[in-house]
Amino acid sequence: MLRILFPHLDGLEIGAVRAAGSTVRIDAATAEELARCPGCSTPSRRVHSRYQRRLSDTSITGREVVIVLRVRRLFCDNSDCGKRTFAEQVPQLAARYGRRTLLLQRMLCAVALALGGRPGARLTGHLAAKVSRMTLLRQIRALPDPEQVTPSVLGVDDFALRRGHNYGTILIDMTTRRPVDVLTDRTADTLAAWLRQHPGIEIVCRDRAGAYAEAAAKGAPQAIQVADRWHIWHNLGEAVERTVARHRACLTVAVDLDHEPKLPDIADVAAGLRHGPSEPPLRQDRTAVRTRQRYTNVHALLAEGETIRGIGIRLGLARGTVRRFARADSPEELLVNNRTGYRAGLLDEFKPYLHQRWNEGCTNAAKLFEEIRSRGYQGQANMVRAYLQPFRTTAHIPAPPPKPPTVRKVTAWIMTDPASIDPDDQRRLDAILAYSPEMESLTGHVRGFAAIMTERRGRELEQWMSSVDADDQPALHSFVRGLRRDQDAVTAGLTMSWSSGAVEGHVNRIKMLKRQMFGRAKPDLLRKRILLSS
Repeated sequence: MLRILFPHLDGLEIGAVRAAGSTVRIDAATAEELARCPGCSTPSRRVHSRYQRRLSDTSITGREVVIVLRVRRLFCDNSDCGKRTFAEQVPQLAARYGRRTLLLQRMLCAVALALGGRPGARLTGHLAAKVSRMTLLRQIRALPDPEQVTPSVLGVDDFALRRGHNYGTILIDMTTRRPVDVLTDRTADTLAAWLRQHPGIEIVCRDRAGAYAEAAAKGAPQAIQVADRWHIWHNLGEAVERTVARHRACLTVAVDLDHEPKLPDIADVAAGLRHGPSEPPLRQDRTAVRTRQRYTNVHALLAEGETIRGIGIRLGLARGTVRRFARADSPEELLVNNRTGYRAGLLDEFKPYLHQRWNEGCTNAAKLFEEIRSRGYQGQANMVRAYLQPFRTTAHIPAPPPKPPTVRKVTAWIMTDPASIDPDDQRRLDAILAYSPEMESLTGHVRGFAAIMTERRGRELEQWMSSVDADDQPALHSFVRGLRRDQDAVTAGLTMSWSSGAVEGHVNRIKMLKRQMFGRAKPDLLRKRILLSS
């Protein structure tokens, strides 16, 4: 039975097995066999003395196991050897000077890599092999790095060591989807140096970052660079959102469509709007006022010939923020979220019911609070009273005016496969497109690009870009200029099957590892966990 439960004790003489409280003690001793000197490999049987080693082992039946191993110290019979005596080792059981069995050591390493310090220490307490968090961290740092094999297809992306301040670079073997190395920054020179030290890379999968494109061109000029399709599609979505924001007034067509009593045809609805769609009210909140003022200031300084950097210094804005204001055609384009996409409040779901009951004559806030609480409301009664207070001066709560779809909602409709859109949403989108030729043209360009991307027809990219350049679509023109700066990589991304999905998955895993270590992991410890954890 012991041989089955403790195969790592095979070859040892088992003296006794005793249970003392929550601990199981196994007395064992080495056999009286020849032992070889570790210095000269000379066999010896002459015993100098004996001593005991106390080894912790994996638990059994929920109890901690301790192996008390009696080993020999022997004389070395080789007079030329520098060792006079040596202690015999049991390599299948424990390492030299080890206080834990190899089996327990492997288990602790697996726990440390999976959970880190504090969570891992809590788990070992339940496994009857409790160790401290620092012990687990030392286990991780003592592990050797995996053997580096130069991949033929390399994935590259950055991750935050400290968001907004320090970033690193993770390199992935796209064939095995395993990490290859972790770099301490995301500069082009560091990655280029790594690529030169690892020749043989044929394909580099990356995002649209210019530093990685420059590094791949310097360090592996023979490699094909592949731009990630998700990032390309995301950039297109940002251009579509800016265009929809410029034509925000057209979105009220969808409201008129919903309230048309007889709807013979979508084109008739669009043509039947006598005075055009009503302009949505401009936002007057603090953010909107500040955005309009900054837009005015930025464009005034641009007209004076000031540079982007100079404007940022004078106005106290980041360079990226100034560039975003400079590229916008109007301040309303920057206010894409018209405050209809915010997270719903606790009371929003129950407002229609409150309106109904108020119009029925129930104006007791305490009673209404009890009614909606029975329906699942989890907020406080004072929130209900504060909401109902303005209605005390009127006997009837008017129905709220219909709201047009948000800019982001319409953007999502345009960016979605027509076969997957809800029929009602498709009807609203068709009404908007029938009213606005610019939006219809935009949708045609988006769906043409989607066909190129999903069907891997990258060779048609140049034709698509030429058709966009011939159309009046300023936001798409900006998108096309970005594609032309990286056209070879974009064409490869729209033609080949490789993408950066596996790299993004590892970046997400790194975020999880950082949270496990409460964001306090030093780079060397984080690097070990990235490379070694499965």
